[in-house]
Amino acid sequence: MWLDLVLIAAAYLLGSVSSAIIVCRLMGLPDPRTQGSNNPGATNVLRIGGKKAAAITLFGDSLKGLLPVLACHALDRSELVFALVGAAAFLGHLYPVFFGFKGGKGVATALGVQFGLDWMIGGAVAAVWLFMAKVANISSLAALISMALAPLFVWLVWPAPALIVMQVLMSLLLFWRHRSNIRNLVSGAEGKIAGDE
Repeated sequence: MWLDLVLIAAAYLLGSVSSAIIVCRLMGLPDPRTQGSNNPGATNVLRIGGKKAAAITLFGDSLKGLLPVLACHALDRSELVFALVGAAAFLGHLYPVFFGFKGGKGVATALGVQFGLDWMIGGAVAAVWLFMAKVANISSLAALISMALAPLFVWLVWPAPALIVMQVLMSLLLFWRHRSNIRNLVSGAEGKIAGDE
């Protein structure tokens, strides 16, 4: 019981470490919360700092979801603990205790959780994201479609009720965090991944 609580708390605290803010500070870039979309995530870092900074941010945010779930595998925890740990890491990214509870939108951290559960789940979500990003050239649309399908991938690969509920809630929260992007998509004003933003 105590180990489970420690894992959940550690996942939230790790999730609360903002890769985007740290990378931008170390690389002498503007605070991503004050530039571009004002979102501390990899896509916004790409806009203000280029591909290298964005890649490091993406890697860091993904690790925040991956490592706590891998710890659950290593310690042979229950599926409920997997779900709570994954959700805690995701919530840490969205609402980080170290940055005034104002975090990113959670795509990379959610993907890290999914890869942590099973490489096939993460691989399926990543494949959908890459396909949609290539076709539409819009990061938010790729994220929304891939995360909308994520509960299906969890159900197909590891159909534990706790994990399916976790992914449904994560996907719903991710849609909520992308509500401004959804409005822009509807109006045709959403920026492209490449080209003028």
